[in-house]
Amino acid sequence: MHGLINRSIQCFLRDTFGASFWQQVTQGARLGIDGFEAMLDYDDAPSDAVIAAAGRLLDRSRDSLLEDLGTYLVTGTGDRGLRRLLRFGGPTFSDFLLSLDEIPDRARLALPDIELPVLEVVEHAGANLTLWCRFPLSGAGHVIVGLLRAMADDYGALCLVEHRGEAAGAEVVGVSLAASAFAAPRPFDLAMPPV
Repeated sequence: MHGLINRSIQCFLRDTFGASFWQQVTQGARLGIDGFEAMLDYDDAPSDAVIAAAGRLLDRSRDSLLEDLGTYLVTGTGDRGLRRLLRFGGPTFSDFLLSLDEIPDRARLALPDIELPVLEVVEHAGANLTLWCRFPLSGAGHVIVGLLRAMADDYGALCLVEHRGEAAGAEVVGVSLAASAFAAPRPFDLAMPPV
């Protein structure tokens, strides 16, 4: 697992629940380290152990914790790079949804060795689509659910996003778009703000 993914999990838990909670997680997961380095590679086991330890401490399911992680990735207080990367998907939420399968390639322009969930987008009648999510970390589809809900808010769209289980070796996420311009979108400019 790329260290940036593990670092994102760490930042989510620390920013949301506090530094002392993160220390409890590292002890419960038996990490043997205080935190993850963003540019190192790790086995998948520490990621699973951290999520399991956090779930036990919070008495929450893995699925709901991962959905919150997905929301945090877009709305969290940390680096806004992921939101910018996602907003390059298009000016509307519909455009963004149809560009989801391009995200791993866009991310690899900056980080050639990062492995992100592979998303296959299947359009259906009306404003409905299905995402097939494949990734070594179990529950990545729930991260996608949280991320998509946050991005819908970002674009001002009204939609239903739900995890539909697993099929054919992938997690299945359904999206039903009710209104693409339901509320005012959050401000976004492709140009970086001046430093």
